[in-house]
Amino acid sequence: MTKDYLGASIPKLGFGLMRLPIVEGGVDIEQTKKMVDIFMGAGFTYFDTAYVYINGNSEKAFKACVSERYPRESFQLATKMPCGMLKETADLDRLFNEQLDRTGAGYFDFYLLHNIGARDLEKLDELDAWNWLKGIKEKGLAKHIGFSCHDSAENLDKILTAHPELEFTQLQINYADWESPDVQARLCFEVAQKHNVPVIVMEPVKGGNLASLTGELETVFKTADPDASISSWAIRYCASLEGTVTVLSGMSNIEQMEDNVKTMSAFKPLSDDDRKVIDKAVEVIASIPQIQCTDCKYCVEGCPQDIAIPNIFRSYNQYKIYQSLPSLKGSLGWLRGGKPSDCIECGLCEGSCPQHLPIIKLLGEVAELVK
Repeated sequence: MTKDYLGASIPKLGFGLMRLPIVEGGVDIEQTKKMVDIFMGAGFTYFDTAYVYINGNSEKAFKACVSERYPRESFQLATKMPCGMLKETADLDRLFNEQLDRTGAGYFDFYLLHNIGARDLEKLDELDAWNWLKGIKEKGLAKHIGFSCHDSAENLDKILTAHPELEFTQLQINYADWESPDVQARLCFEVAQKHNVPVIVMEPVKGGNLASLTGELETVFKTADPDASISSWAIRYCASLEGTVTVLSGMSNIEQMEDNVKTMSAFKPLSDDDRKVIDKAVEVIASIPQIQCTDCKYCVEGCPQDIAIPNIFRSYNQYKIYQSLPSLKGSLGWLRGGKPSDCIECGLCEGSCPQHLPIIKLLGEVAELVK
């Protein structure tokens, strides 16, 4: 990346608006205003939201907390087109205009197609979404156009090769996923660099999992620096990567905001010794016993309760590492099909599992945890 790449001058902490504080009745607007004031007061300027966040209330909260309180030129705003909601070409303008109204921003500095992968390309071609995206840029309604992606490095490369007009991408990157065969964070980052496309980092603390570690993982970081928060290591790891626009943190309270602002106001890239600490933490993560599911999906075929067993085990493995019950419940809430507690113990899954896993027992453990 050249030194003057897109987003090079943007401060490297972004405010992700997916996990705003919630009170009865919706988003806690007053606490969010205070968080925005701390963020902006420290010189940070980038906000990230999406049509679907908090059932649409994230974009509305942005209007109340930022658009109506700060000059438009004082911040950058990114939001996203919900591609899964697109049925016909007219939906693009309809949803986009609704976002303009919700946010009160007048225009978007960064506009994204939300969570696209190879599976979406045919549909986006049929809707002429690519020309539509270029059109809103030509009209000045979006300064820069791009997309977020949770797909493989191979498919990311296909998208960037087919659409050189896309100016940036948003990727899930953190030290725990850097070498993950599922997330492929390093491989995806390298694909973006190959195409000279800057990266907006999402999930730097892996949905909060890297913010409050316990046991040996906590000891690794606290031994290295007793005064640094656990989450600060994850934020600094991502902010140390070259060619990033900013690192998004989905902050949910004032304490998280203050900690991130403290870390990034006096940001120091990771030193060689710091990287050794991170490497040690990754070694500890790799040593934690996990369910050896290979995701062959044989157990799913014929399941009378339509339980997505491999996906449940993937979430349970994350819980075994990070001990975050809210994250486990949240990830299970996104799954389609039967819940772990829906298992009727028919045994079909265990009879077809090449790894001979005690699936019924393991589903029971998860069901007991989340009840």
